[in-house]
Amino acid sequence: MKINRRYAYFFPWVLLLIPLTMWVCWLLTPKKQLVVAIIDKTALTTKGQEHISLTWILNHYRFTKDAHHLYQVSSDYFGFFPKPHEKFRLKGLERFDASLLDKLSNDADLAYYTDTYGIYANEWYLKKQVAERSGMVYGGLSAADVDFMEKMKQRHKLVLAEFNTIGSPSALTERYRFEQLFGLKWTGWIGRYFDELDTAKNKDIPRWLVKGYMSRHNNRWPFKNEGIVFVGEGNTIVVLEAGKDLASPLPYMVTEEAFRDHYRLPKKVNYSYWFDIVVPDTLVNRVHARFSFDLTASGKKILQQYSIPASFPAVLSHKGADYQFWYFSGDFCDNPISFNTSYFKGIEKFKFLFMNRMDKTQRKSFFWSFYRPLISTILNEYYVEKKKAARR
Repeated sequence: MKINRRYAYFFPWVLLLIPLTMWVCWLLTPKKQLVVAIIDKTALTTKGQEHISLTWILNHYRFTKDAHHLYQVSSDYFGFFPKPHEKFRLKGLERFDASLLDKLSNDADLAYYTDTYGIYANEWYLKKQVAERSGMVYGGLSAADVDFMEKMKQRHKLVLAEFNTIGSPSALTERYRFEQLFGLKWTGWIGRYFDELDTAKNKDIPRWLVKGYMSRHNNRWPFKNEGIVFVGEGNTIVVLEAGKDLASPLPYMVTEEAFRDHYRLPKKVNYSYWFDIVVPDTLVNRVHARFSFDLTASGKKILQQYSIPASFPAVLSHKGADYQFWYFSGDFCDNPISFNTSYFKGIEKFKFLFMNRMDKTQRKSFFWSFYRPLISTILNEYYVEKKKAARR
């Protein structure tokens, strides 16, 4: 009984001591200067949901924007800056002339395009989700963006980009320049998993998407289960429904063995958010992970009918002395995580506390099992390379 009382006394102190020790260890971790140009044109709130995962990693591993200061989610990016009372500030690269872009490409160590989709009138002025398409307030890949990336490439620096960098609403000219610059081509298709296709139950399904399907299918939307929706150029909508077209509803990524071991990634991971379908020039880029689906016979037939591939790149890269480039064919940086957890060294050992196996979307799980180890390894290795180059 005395032993049990001792445990009862010390247990609360142990619970307090563990996070306190982790925080102190984080504070004592040396800072590492790495100038990252983050571009996010879809920051609807100061929480910076579209780039929070990247800033979490920068903060957790003590990367700094200068000799002393850590990155802040609400301020350290280029793009759309929300303000109270429907006001906003635009701080994108569009305001930079050639000389400023040249200076930025000289000062920055790397660029990461997390989202260029933009902000639309419905969600900003009416404070609604973009269920209906509306006028764009700000967004799309600009000529200045591509000029900047081209300068970064010429300086042999690292460029990272992900889903929707070159999709709608980016202009064809900028999309083509990006494709030529980095050796890949967007097919015009994007897609997303929805855990509920019944529009009466799931209000997150955009109304424009439902209307687009109904306009070509006798004004019917017959889907009630979970499934995957593809959107093509010209508003072509293709739906695969679980139980009919999909043997297993969630898209998943399969990672090649050598890449998996080096970046500490799982062989297979489910992915439940937006993705795009690109075709890489394999003479320029290497594919490390691919999206796939568990299709039934009807699902295979539907994809074949619309020339949608059943497997396509999820992660590709070019790593050479000339430049470094990564493309992620998904909205990888947008995950519902708590930024506060980034202040605790070794928090990844407790990732099971932040993952909900009952959550079908599994975006937190994706962050902890895939995005965090991948991006942290890329950044840490690039930082070491930068330090070695500086000594030469």
